[in-house]
Amino acid sequence: MFKSIGLPSMFSGEGEKRAFLPDFVKALRQFEVDVWIEEGYGALMGYRIEDYIRENPRVRVVSHSEAYQADMVIVLKAPSMDELDLMKRGAALVSMLHYESRPLRVERLIKNGIHSFSMDAIANDQLQRLVVTYEQTAWGGISVALDEMEKRRTDFYSEFREPYYVTIFGMGNLGVNAGRLCTKYFDEKFMERGVLGLVNGALVRYVGRSSVKSKNELRQILSGTDLLVDATKRDVFSEYILTNDLIGCLKDEAIILDLTADPYNVQTTPMQAKAFEGVPYGTLEKYVFETDAPEYAAIPAAVTTQFRRVAVSCNAWPGVFPEVSMKIYGDQLLPFLEVLMRKGVELSGESENFFDRAIYRSSMAYFLKSLEASQASNASQVSEALDL
Repeated sequence: MFKSIGLPSMFSGEGEKRAFLPDFVKALRQFEVDVWIEEGYGALMGYRIEDYIRENPRVRVVSHSEAYQADMVIVLKAPSMDELDLMKRGAALVSMLHYESRPLRVERLIKNGIHSFSMDAIANDQLQRLVVTYEQTAWGGISVALDEMEKRRTDFYSEFREPYYVTIFGMGNLGVNAGRLCTKYFDEKFMERGVLGLVNGALVRYVGRSSVKSKNELRQILSGTDLLVDATKRDVFSEYILTNDLIGCLKDEAIILDLTADPYNVQTTPMQAKAFEGVPYGTLEKYVFETDAPEYAAIPAAVTTQFRRVAVSCNAWPGVFPEVSMKIYGDQLLPFLEVLMRKGVELSGESENFFDRAIYRSSMAYFLKSLEASQASNASQVSEALDL
């Protein structure tokens, strides 16, 4: 069973400063394990190592590599390949691992014998995520996008303009929150200026998987769009939802907001790409991209970037509000850590306990089982089609 928990810092070089709060470390006292915290942990959020020691007498201050040598490692953002190699075989990793879109990471986890549990895959019986900050993700992106719109549009506070059109692809929790917060943020801006009720805000429209039958209809929708939002969740990461020629249908002054964390990856076959072709991959260090931004040069050559608009993209939108998001993540995660501490890594989806089933769905074992079932189903459908 686990005797130590490691909390390493996230040194991604991407403006990342999030760390679990002292309250979270205090809550770990219930598990009666040593907590190995990296020197300087939480410093970028204004915390001192003494703040953590004060909350838990079993805190031990260690180096970055030593934190990865604990029996269980908990880190919000997925470790790099080199950091995964620091972990000992048989250890547990709890992190945002995004199995579906990170096949090379999955390979390394399996190769290294790490028992992984992906926070983004902890789900209830209806497969709804339980460790997630949809509102902070949407709020981070929407607030930046509308701030950019305010700076760039001379008619933003004009009483004579028509409503702006916001087009959102994706009708799940993220997309719904994006639409709600978009109207809320417009109201807040107008209230600050004293023009609430005098200036039109935005009309939000959603585009689902089967909402539009042809590219001509998409072109018509996009030609009237002021803010285009990607809040999609794809099953196939090599397929575009909007090709670059459709991006060219947007107004010249339109802004594209990417709320997903999907990367470009030429090491997979076929290549993995973003849902909207040609949008740069942003981080907390830089998430606003002009049409001539140097980051376009880092996009794989196979991706068309001919048509560009100002893009707002980040792989960690909740990090815009680090304190709030880490409080939420910590509180959400604790019941599932209790399961791992009580039962270890041998879990089952047949348990009568809700939390047991939910954390099992985040395991590598469950992911591989689901992947195998999906591939078998696809093969069966192909076989049936050939028989027709």
